[in-house]
Amino acid sequence: MTTTAARPIDACLLDLFRHLGIGRAHIAAGGPPPLRDWHSLATLHPERVASLTLISPPILDTAPLAGLAARMLVVAGDQGGLAGGAARFVNDLRNAATHMLRGYEWQPWSDVIAERGPEIGTAMLGFLDRHPLPAIRLSETEGEAAGISYRIRGEGPPLVLMPLSLAPSQWDPLLAALSARYCTISLGGPLLGVVGILEERGRSNYLAIVKNLLDVVGIRPNEVVLEVGGGSGVVLREIARRTAGANSIIDVDISPYLLREAEALAKQAGLADRISFQEGHAEKIPLAAGSVDVALSLTVMEEGDADRMLSELVRVTRPGGRIAVIVRSLDMPPWTNAALSPAVRAKVDVPRGDVAAAGCADASLYQRFRRVGLARLTCFAQWASVDASQASRLAVMKQRIRASLTEEEAAEWESAVAQAEADATFFIATPHHCAVAIKP
Repeated sequence: MTTTAARPIDACLLDLFRHLGIGRAHIAAGGPPPLRDWHSLATLHPERVASLTLISPPILDTAPLAGLAARMLVVAGDQGGLAGGAARFVNDLRNAATHMLRGYEWQPWSDVIAERGPEIGTAMLGFLDRHPLPAIRLSETEGEAAGISYRIRGEGPPLVLMPLSLAPSQWDPLLAALSARYCTISLGGPLLGVVGILEERGRSNYLAIVKNLLDVVGIRPNEVVLEVGGGSGVVLREIARRTAGANSIIDVDISPYLLREAEALAKQAGLADRISFQEGHAEKIPLAAGSVDVALSLTVMEEGDADRMLSELVRVTRPGGRIAVIVRSLDMPPWTNAALSPAVRAKVDVPRGDVAAAGCADASLYQRFRRVGLARLTCFAQWASVDASQASRLAVMKQRIRASLTEEEAAEWESAVAQAEADATFFIATPHHCAVAIKP
C-alpha cells in the first residue's frame, strides 16, 4: 500500500471519491481525531456530504459544523466520563438528530457496533431514509486509491464507513444490514482513524521511549518476541528492523481491523516475513506457557484488567525471559510549552485520558510487577512530546484543554499557543511509566 501522508486528508478522500465516481455520499464515522478523516471532509467540502453519522463524537469546536447540523445524526452512550462530550456536542448543534444508547459507556476501545449494532442500525437507517441520495452501482471489490484502502459491498446510495477508533469489529456486524440498502464503502489504511494516529505517533519521539525500553530488555538472537496489542505495528516493525531476521516476532491483538492494517504495513515495509499476526485477547493470550522469551505490552494495560494482562504476560514467558510494559500516566502532570499564567497553567497541565475500571495508568504498575514475583525489576518514567508532527493527536489534546477553560482563560490559552506555534516551540509532553523485569 502506498502512502501520501504529506497530502491533506481531505485531498486524499476527494481523490478516492473521484476514483470511485462518487460525487456525494453519506458519511459515518466515530470517535477522535478531529481535523482529519470525516472532520476535514465535512468542514472543507460539506457539499460532498449528503449526511453525517457520528458515533460518540469527541469534544471539539462545533462551529465549523453548524451548516451540517440539519443532516447530522449523533449516536452516543449516556454513561461515563466521555458522555459529557457528546452531550455538549448535541447541545451546540441543536438541529442535529440524536440517538442515546441507554446504559452504555463508550470508550475508545469499545466494540460498540458488536454490542449495540441492531439498535444503531435501526437509528442509522431511519436517519438515512430522511436524506435521500441517488443510487450508484459499483463492483463488490477491494482496492486502494490515494493511500486509502476500501472495501465495497451492496448496491444503492453510497455510504462511506470511516474507521471507528479502536473498536475491534469496526462496522462489520452491521455490514449485512447496511449493504442490503446502500453501497457501503468501508475505508482503512495508514492515513485514517486510529491507525493514522498510531503511525503518526511512531514518527514522533514516542518511539524513543520504546527504543529506551528495548535497550533495557536487550533482545538477543533467536529469542521469540511477543507484543500484545501491537496496534498498527509501529513497534513490531522497529523490532523487525533491529533484529534483522534473527528473531521470531509475534503480534497478538484483539482487533481484526488492526491486525489487517498492521500486516499490510509490514508487507509494504518488506518485513511481513519476520512477523506473525494472531488474533487474541490480552487477558487470555492464545500462546502456550513458557513459549516466548520477551513479552511486551505498550500502552495497552489501560484498556482492560491490568492484573490479568500482566499474569498472562508472565505465563507465556519462559523462566529467564523478560516482561516489559509501558503505560500512560494519569498520576503525573503533562507539561505544556506555552507562556501561561499560574492560574491557567494549573488547569492546563493536568492529566487527561481514558482508563478502564481495572486498567493501569499510574505508578501502581511497579507494585503490580512486584506482586507477581518478577525479579530484577527496573522502573522508570519517560515523557513523549506531542507537537506539530502529530497534528491529529495535538488537535485532540488542545480541544480537550480548551473545553476545560472559561472564555477568559481560553483567550489566554489560545493566544499563548498561537505565540508558541509562531515560534515553532509549542509542544505538550505526556508522561509514561515503564517497567522491565525477569521471570524467575
